[in-house]
Amino acid sequence: MKEDCAGLELRAAKGCRWDLVSLGEVMLRFDPGEQRISHTRSFNVWEGGGEYNVARGLRRCFGKRTSIVTALADNPVGRLVEDLMLQGGVDLSHVCWTPYDGVGRESRNGIYFLERGAGVRGAMGMMDRGHTPISQMKAGQVDWDAIFGQEGVRWFHTGGVMCALSGDSPAVAREAMQAAKRHGVVVSYDCNYRPSLWKTAGGRQGSIDVNRSLMPYVDVLFGHEGDIAAVMGDSSHGPPWHDVLSYAEMSARVTEEFANIRVIATTTRRPKTANRNDWAAFGFANGQVFQSMDYLDMEIFDRVGGGDSFASGLIYGLLEGRGMQWALDCGVAHGALAMTTPGDSSMATLAEVERLMAGASAGVQR
Repeated sequence: MKEDCAGLELRAAKGCRWDLVSLGEVMLRFDPGEQRISHTRSFNVWEGGGEYNVARGLRRCFGKRTSIVTALADNPVGRLVEDLMLQGGVDLSHVCWTPYDGVGRESRNGIYFLERGAGVRGAMGMMDRGHTPISQMKAGQVDWDAIFGQEGVRWFHTGGVMCALSGDSPAVAREAMQAAKRHGVVVSYDCNYRPSLWKTAGGRQGSIDVNRSLMPYVDVLFGHEGDIAAVMGDSSHGPPWHDVLSYAEMSARVTEEFANIRVIATTTRRPKTANRNDWAAFGFANGQVFQSMDYLDMEIFDRVGGGDSFASGLIYGLLEGRGMQWALDCGVAHGALAMTTPGDSSMATLAEVERLMAGASAGVQR
């Protein structure tokens, strides 16, 4: 074990097969481009999923060894998702394939539709992810001790999207997090509240109850300001954390109740239109608040996945022992670049991230 300046005890890379393993659903995203979902005649398709996006970003942009624990129905759509994931480079040895009954009565692969929005019209997503294999996964189905112990893992990541999939999903996440702690693996959790997923499962309060029950196993907590405030029982979801003092106060509340949480990382997005946002982040570690580089009036092409790319950039910085400030800036730069390309996943390179961190302009690179 080694301790970095954020107070995390990280397993040595040499003794581990994986730098990060994620647990979560991977879906097929249907993108109508510049059209509306209800009017288009064609779609582009991408793979996507909150927890998977973090593993993919760490693999493709930052060159880390990552794997995904998920489940797919074994049919052509599932194999398309597999083919897209293979292009992303994330290891698929922990994908559970379930039989397909021909029509999807027993299980089916999740899909979702997302139109990007423009100007005063915000982005809009529609989920179609009922009866998916990952939502049917139960505790005891995955040999977590073999993954964390025998294979060796440095960092485990999951979150509120995974936990919203079914009544059994929080138990699956809890079992994984407990196993990770037994083997000295750093655990990160993204609160990631999705109203559509919690609509019939208690709404915001249902998500708060689940998230709070898992906080004792968390080392690194991700979320935007409303998500973190909600975890602390703030029904108003708190004021926007656009200043160091208010962020410090909320971080102190979190760590006072959950002393196991070492790092808190929070994106702050201030939308002006669907295509122009202010974008930044705050971080907390070792009792100190950190404020990231601030990208003001940033032009957005596709905002989905920006938070996941932020998480993968910050995790990379901490895995590399670069310090909280560098990691926070890396996450914000990576998230900014991810929102300049279509799809959920980052298409950025480490060199591009580092250039942006250094203040590079958007001029042509020759």
